[in-house]
Amino acid sequence: MNESGGYSPKDLHFGKDGQSKLISGITKLSDAVKSTLGPMGNTVLIESPQHTHGITVTKDGVTVAKSIQLLDPVENLAVQMMKEAADRTASEAGDGTTTAIVLTEAIVKAGVELIKPKDNKTVILRDIVKGTEKIVASLKKKAQPVTDKKLLDVATISCNNDPEIGQIIADTYKAVGKNGIVTVEKSQTSETTFETTQGIKIDRGYSSHLFVNNHKKDECILEDVYVLVSDSDIGNILSIEQVLKPIIADNKKLLIVAPCSQNVINTLAANVMKNNLKLCTIIPPNFGYKRHELMHDIALSVGATYFSESTGDDLSLMTFKDLGRAAKIIVGKDNTVILKDSTHVDDKLIDDRVKQLWEAHKITTKKIDKEFITSRIASLTGGVGVIHVGGNTDLEQKELYDRVDDAVCAVRSALVEGILPGGGIALWEAEEDMPKSETIAYAILSKALQAPIFQILENAGSEWSPYEAEKVGSGLDIKTGKTGDMIEMGIIDPVKVTRTALQNAVSVAVTILSTNAIVTMARTYETKT
Repeated sequence: MNESGGYSPKDLHFGKDGQSKLISGITKLSDAVKSTLGPMGNTVLIESPQHTHGITVTKDGVTVAKSIQLLDPVENLAVQMMKEAADRTASEAGDGTTTAIVLTEAIVKAGVELIKPKDNKTVILRDIVKGTEKIVASLKKKAQPVTDKKLLDVATISCNNDPEIGQIIADTYKAVGKNGIVTVEKSQTSETTFETTQGIKIDRGYSSHLFVNNHKKDECILEDVYVLVSDSDIGNILSIEQVLKPIIADNKKLLIVAPCSQNVINTLAANVMKNNLKLCTIIPPNFGYKRHELMHDIALSVGATYFSESTGDDLSLMTFKDLGRAAKIIVGKDNTVILKDSTHVDDKLIDDRVKQLWEAHKITTKKIDKEFITSRIASLTGGVGVIHVGGNTDLEQKELYDRVDDAVCAVRSALVEGILPGGGIALWEAEEDMPKSETIAYAILSKALQAPIFQILENAGSEWSPYEAEKVGSGLDIKTGKTGDMIEMGIIDPVKVTRTALQNAVSVAVTILSTNAIVTMARTYETKT
């Protein structure tokens, strides 16, 4: 690329010329990704130098999408926008990335086909967004709650119909409860197992990056940790001297949940770097009365004495006996998970607190306050589960890890918003809930909503048609060849996954369809002989 006087030359692309290249980029990405959709989806081989032997094997749509960069700048712009739909869906719902890409392609191609030069494009695109809102409302209305049986079905489907892995995920969620936290890690063995423990999650991370001891994950991980809980400012290291002395003397580990001055953080971090201390500090959560309540919950969970400024507690009077205890802490940049040490927790006190919170929940009318109380109950009663993913080879482990991670996210989404008939049936039937008008927006959305189910059928080589469905919610089980009620057959999609995929697809597709001029960096390519 040539640069002169600080300016960089640009290439301009207008009208059909630019649009055709955008569509070409969309098609290339979609063709690579959509073959993975459904239970009969195919694997994709990706050249990836950062992985063992330079190869990644995956059925994960977002992994495929992330690996694609095209030489043509306009085509590549389309790819990047498609990736945004996939990335957003993955971050919000944890699954549904391939569906989002299939929907995006379908909306764009239908839009290019049906929107004529004489049409008011702005109005049509606005009607597409309005139609999507109605579809989403309909999906939420049709949602069904997740039972234990359905939990297993969601888990199994989300990890590409692997019943053994699905069972492990379902068992983990049953163990920690619907309010619990499930994380995925790579195992040191070939076996895939899970373990659970009682824990609490805090939406606050470490005070300084210098506390990090696991640089790969950017986390501070400590086991068998003492916990100090206070909302009083620690402005001087001497104010917690009575606590630090026995910690240092016996080479113990400490988590400080309290506001600390920068001088205190720097002093503690310096000692951690010198290996004199195994310690981490986190910023207390929230502000005002909510901070007080949450800090009280944390103290209760670890069996610590809560030193509060509001009740006149003097931090200098805190002793080693006032500290709580945790089996393990995982402190990241933005959140902290504290795994409870059951020997140092008074279950009766926690039960009493939960009962008080449920009573408060009944009499509270404000939605935001109800949600706050519910989250507190969840943190006190929920557990933490860890699924250790194994594999005979690095390739196998990486592929399985991606599937399990997606499935865990899908189950979490299902627990939040409920479930719908899977296999693309929910989107297929959503067409009926749109306004029955012969508008161009209706026709575009109608074509798009049909795309996922026909892609699943194409990947399976099936000749069945959704027009043959006998009743609402019924469809084809591709694995068995039987037709019937999709939910009863265990073919399920979380509402959040389906909804998020559609909303993000529409957002990106509308942006692409509204584009008429494209500006790219001018490129010159030299062929070396």
